[in-house]
Amino acid sequence: QVQLVEAGGGLVQAGGSLRLSCAASGRTFNYYGMGWFRQAPRKEREFVAAISWSGRKAYYGDSVKGRFTISRDNAKNTTVYLQMNGLISEDTAVYYCALCNTPRNLATTESYEYWGQGTQVTVSS
Repeated sequence: QVQLVEAGGGLVQAGGSLRLSCAASGRTFNYYGMGWFRQAPRKEREFVAAISWSGRKAYYGDSVKGRFTISRDNAKNTTVYLQMNGLISEDTAVYYCALCNTPRNLATTESYEYWGQGTQVTVSS
């Protein structure tokens, strides 16, 4: 089993920044990738960003490209971060961290076996 714990959410003004973190524990060796998704009220869960186990490949959803950056702790590849800059009200959502164990499309929710509880991000305009 794998446990994922997110941190770093909160309330921020439009144009501001936040950094989310996700720490994975348990059977995390040789995972394929880790990702961030978000879900706003009355909307489907949306892909935000993902990073490969090696940290060499990163992927982003169209709505966050150029504003968000996903990274991995090089010392502990079981911790990933999501740096969010230039936040806008449309970024308000619960952000979920997820871990994928097998080679799949990292941009789809169906690819991930494990999910965190989520952390709320609220952007005030």
